[in-house]
Amino acid sequence: MTAAHRVTRSRETTHTPLQIAALAVGITFLAVGIAGFVPGLTSDLDQIEFAGHESGAQLLGLFQVSVLHNLVHVLFGIVGIAAWRRTDWARRFLLIGGAVYLLLFVYGLVVDRHADANFVPLDDADNWLHLGLGAGMIALGALLPGRTALDADGRRTPGEVR
Repeated sequence: MTAAHRVTRSRETTHTPLQIAALAVGITFLAVGIAGFVPGLTSDLDQIEFAGHESGAQLLGLFQVSVLHNLVHVLFGIVGIAAWRRTDWARRFLLIGGAVYLLLFVYGLVVDRHADANFVPLDDADNWLHLGLGAGMIALGALLPGRTALDADGRRTPGEVR
């Protein structure tokens, strides 16, 4: 193997399953946040409020949304897309983001849906989604490998180094 070939091979970038998961989650959040402002994807968009349970807009006719709710999804998406570049950032994004969504699930269970404290807004569909997102993100962050291993030919392959 020549030195030039070795240099080229060492500059190859292989993204881990953990990084790819953070990117996928980030893109999904960004898309959902944008979709919350798109007529047709969001019903009753003319009734959207900045924040609070009074917002009449519903993403896919199922999830109550507000401007703040959509902006939080956009911000989460941007953070996920930025975090995918480094394995440690990707893992933190998934674990901390998952914990935030589990806290939102608990908050949604205890807050009175018609009170001013329900500023996100949250309803049953949002609560179940937050539970699934939180558990899923934590599972991805905890279980996916964050390193690459070398195969028999010295090429990088996804998986844990042993």
